[in-house]
Formats: sequence, structure tokens, C-alpha cells
Amino acid sequence: MSTPAYEVRVAEDPADREACFTVRKEVFVGEQGVPEDIEYDAYDAVALHVLAVREDGVPLGTGRLLFGEAAAGKTGGDASVGSLGRLAVTQAARGLGVGAALVRAIEDAARARGLAAVDLHAQTHALGFYERLGYVAYGPEFPDAGIAHRAMRRVL
Repeated sequence: MSTPAYEVRVAEDPADREACFTVRKEVFVGEQGVPEDIEYDAYDAVALHVLAVREDGVPLGTGRLLFGEAAAGKTGGDASVGSLGRLAVTQAARGLGVGAALVRAIEDAARARGLAAVDLHAQTHALGFYERLGYVAYGPEFPDAGIAHRAMRRVL
């Protein structure tokens, strides 16, 4: 059985951005019970969103990059550090490499903007995933939306 092909792209048009929000609703709100009113925030308007989509148009995953002033509150005010967030992969697409491809696309976008590193807040169950991609945890565990997280960083 062959794995369906997919592409990862910057979500530049309204349909792609809506697909990103649909994936986030399925994963974070539906599966993890994150309240919908905190899942979407003001950062969505200024973030660079990426979308993984199957060749038949089915959305598989998403993530976003905050940079500049938008990232400053999440990165301790360091303008050279971007903030990766809202990484979500649909249940059907897990294990296909979609998450890693999304992270790499976000890192490429960060490099293109001259950023030196990327920070993220990882759910603790996902620490190993990010560690395999070169991220290093720092600081104590903390709750976000009722889910345990740790801060992580990867120097680009």
C-alpha cells in the first residue's frame, strides 16, 4: 500500500488559512479539549501559517511562525528568535512525517527572515519528537490550556 503524497506550503490564500484553522480545531479543540475561545488568538492575523495538504486536497497538518514584535512576548524579547506554535497533525496523517516536514518548513521560513533560533512550547508528550528534530528543552514544566508543556529552542 502506498502512502499518499503531500506537500507543505505557506498558507497564503484564505482557503489555505481556513484549512489550517480546521486542522487546529480537529486536533486541539476536538481531541485535546482546548477551549475554542483560547485556541484562536490575535497572533493568527500576523503569523506565517504553513499547511500540509494531500495531493487530493485533504489538509493533514499545520503550524505557525511568529517573528518580530509578535514573537517578542514568547521569546523573552529577543528579536532574533522566532516562535513556532500551533503545530497540529490530523490523526489519520500521524506517522507519515508530516509533523517533521511542517517543522522544517517553519524553520526555513525563520531562516528566510534572518532569525537565529526558533523557540516553542511543547506538550510534554511531544518532547521526544522535538528533540529528534534538534530542539533542547529548558526551564520548568508549565501548564497551558490545562496541558503540561516545556519550552524548547533550536539554534538555526
